[in-house]
Amino acid sequence: MKKAEELLNKKMVVLNMGLKNFKESLDTQGVKCIHLNWKPPAGGKKEIIKILDRINSSKILLNRIKKANKKVAQIMMNAQPYLVDVRPAIEVIPRMTKNTILHAGPPVMWDKMCGPMRGAVLGALIFEGKAKNLKEAERLVKSGKIKFSPCHHHNAVGPMAGIISPSMYVFCVKNKKYGNVAYCSLNEGLGRALRFGAWGKDVLKRLIWMRDVLGPVLSKAVKKMGGIDIKTIIAQGLQRGDECHNRNMASTDLFLKLITPALISLDEERKTILDVINFIGDNPHFFLNLSMASCKATVDPAKGVPYSTVMWVMARNGTEIGIRISSLGDRWFTAPAGMPKGLYFPGFSEKDANPDIGDSTISESAGIGAYAMAAAPAIVGFVGGKAQDAINYTLEMYEITTAQHKDFLIPALNFRGTPLGVDVLKVVEKQVAPVINTGIAHKKPGIGQVGAGILRGDLKLFEDALIAFAKKYKIL
Repeated sequence: MKKAEELLNKKMVVLNMGLKNFKESLDTQGVKCIHLNWKPPAGGKKEIIKILDRINSSKILLNRIKKANKKVAQIMMNAQPYLVDVRPAIEVIPRMTKNTILHAGPPVMWDKMCGPMRGAVLGALIFEGKAKNLKEAERLVKSGKIKFSPCHHHNAVGPMAGIISPSMYVFCVKNKKYGNVAYCSLNEGLGRALRFGAWGKDVLKRLIWMRDVLGPVLSKAVKKMGGIDIKTIIAQGLQRGDECHNRNMASTDLFLKLITPALISLDEERKTILDVINFIGDNPHFFLNLSMASCKATVDPAKGVPYSTVMWVMARNGTEIGIRISSLGDRWFTAPAGMPKGLYFPGFSEKDANPDIGDSTISESAGIGAYAMAAAPAIVGFVGGKAQDAINYTLEMYEITTAQHKDFLIPALNFRGTPLGVDVLKVVEKQVAPVINTGIAHKKPGIGQVGAGILRGDLKLFEDALIAFAKKYKIL
């Protein structure tokens, strides 16, 4: 009784859980109150909570999942991606035909394609000589003679619309550790570009030069060098201010420094070599496509690990966003594509923006890009926000990933490894969706890029994936 009286006579401190306005009411009365930022697990969704409870209550199952996720992370970290060649898509990409057009994201057909993807498809058909103008190109598409397929279904990736047509040259990146090869188109540069759905004489002229000059010259130089270690360039780029998704300035310079001696030694006209060197040097995003091919080669061997809850692919087609989970193989889980928030070029605003698009989130799947933003504080000048925001995004991603990369280190975090391996279990339990930094395309075909920004993956993707995982392993 005496102790109770002593307690009641002391100045009380209130601990508030739940609605924050309860604390605010006490604040107005001068009562000291600490607000605990607590949320129910899985957003209070009963079916998801039931699955999580069953997993967490089974030591055997939980141990299997942890071991599987550790294996996936090790596969990704052990990858040795090398650029081994630059070839026309028709010659190297599996199941590529003369009438095949590859695109970014999960599967989507013409009637569901967004404006920039449609624009890129039509521009590619004109580039391939299959149509003389946009009307002919559209008639060809509607005839059913053109086959559309996701880049990811062909060991490939492509930024933004992600269009790869048969005669386009692609980077060929081999994972020397596991023997698989991945492909990505060459980066067109800034301004009006096919990947953003722009077309016209300027775009066509550049694509033809890339096919007839840039691709063949790079192929000769890469072969002369015996291949180029892309993983090392990424690791060095992260320590020089890149995150290798939307900031590639240092990595592009490193690549150009490595390949220039081989370019100069080729039996080519001086102007040709100068044009190639200047094209790479004047394009701060040139390395992006190399990085994407490297990341694709890195994650592909992580597919199909039993009991793993790690996301091995995330991609967007401008209509939907989709993810794939290691233990669930090639199955896509999709939701409507989100709308980025960020910085717009003069004369444009959110009203002009298309929903998020592109395969470039393969960067995040491999542990760089938005997850490594702490290494690239200057990125906020491109996507918006403050330098501290870049650090905060990376710190938050540690909460939903399964490992820290042993080779991709962040100086600003005392050389801590980048967050690697988004874990579905952690995403749904904590209700923290993966962050994405991205370019923004105009919603109408033919215009191109209008800005860049930040958004999150849809939590529904991960909840649906967890339910499918539970059904496969009879957890429900």
